[in-house]
Amino acid sequence: MLYLNADNITALGLNWDKLTDVIHGAVHVLEQEDYSQPIKPYLRYGDLKNRIIAMPAYIGGDHPMAGIKWIASFPDNIYKNKLRANSVTILNEHDSGVPISMINTSAISAIRTAAVSGLMIREWKKKNGAKKNLKVGINGFGPIGRMHLSMVSSIVGDQLGDVYLHDIGTIDETFIGGEIRSKVKMAASWEECYTDADIFITCTVSAAPYIDKAPAKGSLQLNVSLRDYKAEMKDFMDVIVVDDWEEVCRQNTDIEKMHQEKGLMKEDTFSIADLICKDPLKDYTDPVVMFNPMGMAIFDIAVGGYYYREALSKNIGTVLPD
Repeated sequence: MLYLNADNITALGLNWDKLTDVIHGAVHVLEQEDYSQPIKPYLRYGDLKNRIIAMPAYIGGDHPMAGIKWIASFPDNIYKNKLRANSVTILNEHDSGVPISMINTSAISAIRTAAVSGLMIREWKKKNGAKKNLKVGINGFGPIGRMHLSMVSSIVGDQLGDVYLHDIGTIDETFIGGEIRSKVKMAASWEECYTDADIFITCTVSAAPYIDKAPAKGSLQLNVSLRDYKAEMKDFMDVIVVDDWEEVCRQNTDIEKMHQEKGLMKEDTFSIADLICKDPLKDYTDPVVMFNPMGMAIFDIAVGGYYYREALSKNIGTVLPD
């Protein structure tokens, strides 16, 4: 078994074009139904805002792989000098079930999350052509926010204008790379990030929704943290995209609240497979697009598989005895 830790993943690096391609390929496998992904169970005990989630999946295609991600999310860890999210991913050989790799770092989860957002941005850019000076707002600058800043710098590229960052805590500027530093603005509020943003990304641990203002026309709203938009914001969203309706319409998400309070139904939304494989945006003019990703295990296994293959090719990691 090949063991990979956070340092190994850092050594392998972040090639956002390749990572976005991995997610793009996984979405096509999803559309072809060459996968298995049970609804993930939530383990809760003690303080019920904490959870540990099991995410098993099989994904076919060119690089078939099975596995499971076991991820704990304890929001108050940020006040204890510990990571909020901690995870281990196990990869199994698809045709034998033999465990072939253990990836012991939550970085894989953050990379997957940002890579899925990167695919959404890439598709949204197709609709918006060569528009320059795109304003990006990122609310929340923990590990997920930092990963999104790295991804945005790469995927938006020379179309990127100013990037506004906001966090209720102190923003550690050492996480802002030199190549994008000149474009980054420190915002005094989430509203400053959000107002007139072409791309707005929530990366918070908010327990209650707070966004209650109309988004910019034609904008992309990446609701990564899932609990930031008030239910009435449904009325401002022209296109609502989810990764998986059954997964995301539960656990007190914004989608569940829009369903309960505003009558949002599955048929009112598009899946990520619809968006990538059927191009529904072609029927809209300057739509506000809202993406709500609960997190799909097939994407974690696809990204884990990518890093496993990269590690083998570059002789990185530790081989553990049986």
